[in-house]
Amino acid sequence: MGIFSRLAQLIKSNLNDLISKSEDPEKMLNQVVLDMNNQLVEAKKQVAQSIADEKKLAKQFEQEMAHAAEWERRAMMALRAGNEELAKEALARKKEHDQLSDTFKEQWTKQKTSVDQLKKALRMLNDKIEEAKRKKNVLIARKKRAEAQKAIQETMHGLKDQSAFETFERMAGKIDQIEAEAEASAELQEEYTGDILQSKFAGLERSANADEDLAALKRKIGLLPPEEAPPVRAETPKRVEAPPQQAPAARSEQDELAAALEEMEAEQQQEQQRKAGR
Repeated sequence: MGIFSRLAQLIKSNLNDLISKSEDPEKMLNQVVLDMNNQLVEAKKQVAQSIADEKKLAKQFEQEMAHAAEWERRAMMALRAGNEELAKEALARKKEHDQLSDTFKEQWTKQKTSVDQLKKALRMLNDKIEEAKRKKNVLIARKKRAEAQKAIQETMHGLKDQSAFETFERMAGKIDQIEAEAEASAELQEEYTGDILQSKFAGLERSANADEDLAALKRKIGLLPPEEAPPVRAETPKRVEAPPQQAPAARSEQDELAAALEEMEAEQQQEQQRKAGR
């Protein structure tokens, strides 16, 4: 093998490999379906032309038959008129149209058979193109699924290095440490400012309010009996009474008590003066 032949073969193999690598299945399938549709359009045009030719031959066949019938009628008219020569000429013309009608009939029959075959082939081509479209959609879906699986596998392969997960764990630990330091700082702030007692009572009040709200909700949905209303006591009309008046006997007792107290105080003073004189 000469050097130029080997060089040509090398260039050809490289070009084929480059083309094969650059082929995108989805684009190629779309292009194939597009080419099929173009071929279908051209096939429809050819079948339509064949149908038109078949109709034209049928029309010509009918016209020749009509001409033959017309010349036969003229030959009969010439015989009735007693002109046999004219009748012979009319029959000769009729024979020509009969031959033409036979020819057109044969061509029309063949064309009609060909048109039927073309119609059948066109239907088959259309069915194959529709099947190709369905297969194309399935193949494209398979391609995309395979590409997604390949991307996932490549990503998982890239994540086999544990450094990324270790970085996540280390950052999570740092965030936990920052949160713990913030909570400790807040607790110390409350301890030194005296707010811890207030926060405890605030928490106790919130808990009590939450318990009351929960009990009210349970009563609302029927889990607890309704709260009993306090009994209403009937108000009795107040009587306006006159201020009590002290009886004379009561006043005399008070006077006697006051006098007794004065006498006792006088005796105590005298006793104190005697003791002081001694």
